[in-house]
Amino acid sequence: MATIARAAGVSVPTVSRVLSGDDQVAAATRVRVERMIDEYGYRARKTRPPASPELIHVIYPRLDTAWQVEHIRGMESVTQEAGVGLIVSALDRGPAGKKDLLRRAHTGQAAGAILAAASGDTSLGTVLGQLNVPVVTLDPGAKAAANLPTIGAANFLGARAATEHLVALGHRRIGTITGSQGGLLCSRARLDGYRAALEAAGIAEDPSLIRHGEFEYRSGVASARQLLDLVDPPTAIFAFSDYIALGVYEAARMRGLSIPGQLSVVGFDDLPAARWASPPLTTVRQPLQDMGSLAARTVLNLARRKALESPRMELDTRLVERGSSASPPRSDRRGGVTA
Repeated sequence: MATIARAAGVSVPTVSRVLSGDDQVAAATRVRVERMIDEYGYRARKTRPPASPELIHVIYPRLDTAWQVEHIRGMESVTQEAGVGLIVSALDRGPAGKKDLLRRAHTGQAAGAILAAASGDTSLGTVLGQLNVPVVTLDPGAKAAANLPTIGAANFLGARAATEHLVALGHRRIGTITGSQGGLLCSRARLDGYRAALEAAGIAEDPSLIRHGEFEYRSGVASARQLLDLVDPPTAIFAFSDYIALGVYEAARMRGLSIPGQLSVVGFDDLPAARWASPPLTTVRQPLQDMGSLAARTVLNLARRKALESPRMELDTRLVERGSSASPPRSDRRGGVTA
């Protein structure tokens, strides 16, 4: 309403009276305010529950990973308790989910929206803001609107802990495989954490030990094969996701390398598959369900006009040591091994 008031050259109470249908507002002023309302696409948030249930819309770039399931489990625990519905959509499945969200936003049925990962890089946040729909970004992309509340994890500290763990075991040739280097802020933070740990240990960064991939199993396989093909390959690999780490497992198997006897591996996420891997994967746990529940609670608090303690919320990560990391072999016996 403040934006509309500035554009129309009136006070915020005047805009409020126009929206409520107060007939004491001068006709010319009413026309001017209504023209600005139409131009900005503003819709007043309903103060009474709509006839049909309110819904929180969650938008992902695509739906194909277990960490998204963990997010959604956390969101459901909050929405079920609040009596609010949850709709999950993916941008790669076409415009249907986006159109449905905007339609519900126009009719007052959208309690709010959670834009996850790179979906926050779209114009959705701006459009929903104009419609007075609360928006939160979850693990945002690099281009997400800076004015939106953000839910994330301590990616820098988690990556630093993972790298420090390998350094403490005696590794000096530590490779890393990133995910979505230009797309997600979490990937940038993890790379910074890796570099900070090396610098603190007095280990010079070797660009040949850094491979930029995606948060996918096949990316882990391809990138790990490149690292293992180096003349002086790494004795340990820090993967930026558990999926990438499982791809490293496969690349090691293809090379006939044992984990952790000849190659140590550390992941990031602590998905259920990390415990099922053989050997169980040492990884950085990020509280995915807690992140999802916090995102849902934040949206509902915004919808109820509750003030946020902070627009930037970051949950702790911690290293979970399992069987995939150990001290490096005393001598490198991999030189004669070929694909």
